[in-house]
Amino acid sequence: MSGAEVVAAARHWLGTPYRHQASRRGAGCDCLGLVRGVWRALYGREPQAIPPYSPDWGEPQGREVLWEAARRHLRMRGAAEPGLAGDLLLFRMRARGVAKHLGIAAEGPAGPTFIHAMSGRGVVESALSAPWARRIVARFVFPDTDTHTRG
Repeated sequence: MSGAEVVAAARHWLGTPYRHQASRRGAGCDCLGLVRGVWRALYGREPQAIPPYSPDWGEPQGREVLWEAARRHLRMRGAAEPGLAGDLLLFRMRARGVAKHLGIAAEGPAGPTFIHAMSGRGVVESALSAPWARRIVARFVFPDTDTHTRG
């Protein structure tokens, strides 16, 4: 899947309001809901059913729920590989917390950006500023369409 296709699919979600556990373009989504919607646009259906989840994303157990799921369905980009537009970004919001925010790397006229859903703001494209960039703990690549056929 090309990075341009991933970014274009994500940009269709800009302006969607924030709604925890939702994944409907224009109606509401959270950061995972955005990624789920982009996945559906690219592959036709989601790779697995998503059980209900709380905003703490496994913090009480210290479990890396999003990281585990991303590793099941996407290819983790190696540390030596350059990050590219279309990568799925996984963020750790607190130094010792679990990684619990997702975004899709993009490029804007002023430099690197990312598309994500934020409480109180909805789906936005933000500058990938130093404070955001230092929170990235992993980058993932969406699979080619031949490994995930549209259904």
